[in-house]
Amino acid sequence: MASEKIVELNMGPQHPSTHGVLRLMLKIKGDTIMDSTAHIGYLHRCIEKLHEKRHYMWCIPLTNRMDYVAALHSEHLFVQAVEKLMNIEPSERSQYVRVILLELQRIASHLVAIGSYGLDLGQMTTWFWCFKEREIILTLMEEVTGGRLFHNEVRLGGLKNDLPKGWTEKCLSMLTYLDKKWKDYGKFIENELFFKRTKGIGVVSKKDAMDWGMHGPSLRGSGWNLDVRRYAPYSVYDKLDFDVPVKDEGDSLARYRVRWEEVVQSIRIVRQAIKNLPQGPTEGLRSLYFTKPVTPGEVYVINEQAKGEAGVYLVSDGTSKPYRAKYKTPSFCNTALLPKIIVGHKIADIVAIIGSLDPVFGEVDR
Repeated sequence: MASEKIVELNMGPQHPSTHGVLRLMLKIKGDTIMDSTAHIGYLHRCIEKLHEKRHYMWCIPLTNRMDYVAALHSEHLFVQAVEKLMNIEPSERSQYVRVILLELQRIASHLVAIGSYGLDLGQMTTWFWCFKEREIILTLMEEVTGGRLFHNEVRLGGLKNDLPKGWTEKCLSMLTYLDKKWKDYGKFIENELFFKRTKGIGVVSKKDAMDWGMHGPSLRGSGWNLDVRRYAPYSVYDKLDFDVPVKDEGDSLARYRVRWEEVVQSIRIVRQAIKNLPQGPTEGLRSLYFTKPVTPGEVYVINEQAKGEAGVYLVSDGTSKPYRAKYKTPSFCNTALLPKIIVGHKIADIVAIIGSLDPVFGEVDR
């Protein structure tokens, strides 16, 4: 019978449900996946190599283009590395403001993940609702940074801009609104059809999650209580109280629920940071400073981005440009496991599994 024959199917690289330019070569029997190979590299832009040709300041816009859904996390990671290299400690106020903006960026990123996940599974209303709330957050961030997607806000030793007058009150009002809406959205989205499409689909065991180097919500969805903000805190995260959502099931539903609960925790973090926000300067070193020689040496720095743990290995040879910048990005690590976990599932399940990993291919290929 035709259904018993192994057929090769090319999915991507341009496909509305792969969340980027991912190409999957599938071997299917009927509509069951027997084997899979992932091909990446379609979005490669030589970001790491370009670091070697630009002054440190001019590298920040390059980092923004990796996880372009949560660009602030990557620019903060790079500046963290330069600050560690030069032994520069940002002011306390600037560190609190950084955390506020980073957590707002995390919420905005998770809104994209959850909204597009609803769209993947046939719930178009979820997409419109989540993007409506995301617009409010992006508008708030634009008032501070001047940008909606690419902020270029973090500076060596501080920030480009302080919070505008009256901004914290507007932010708290938005958080109150979002907190209420978030509970309502949960009742709407988690229905029987949603459960059938996600529960038990794309299961990653606790062992596989660690062996394959998964990160972030995808890792915590498989039972690992690992969050850089907890085990290697940076900025002022060690002064703030929050929980790390963890699920043991390891399926697409668990990964989705971790992101859902992380939005609640990010709201909690922002409220605390605003409440404890000290007075003082926030201005970082002027742009001209980044064209001057930087202390020679090498550092490795990590932070917890929206997709998970990211790291940068930065080498300085004492000039005004990095000698080497090597990034470890969570989407690359999480996507590596994709061909393994889709085997045995139906073609339609691939959509749910990819969406639950929330990859951004700007940081897969970089």
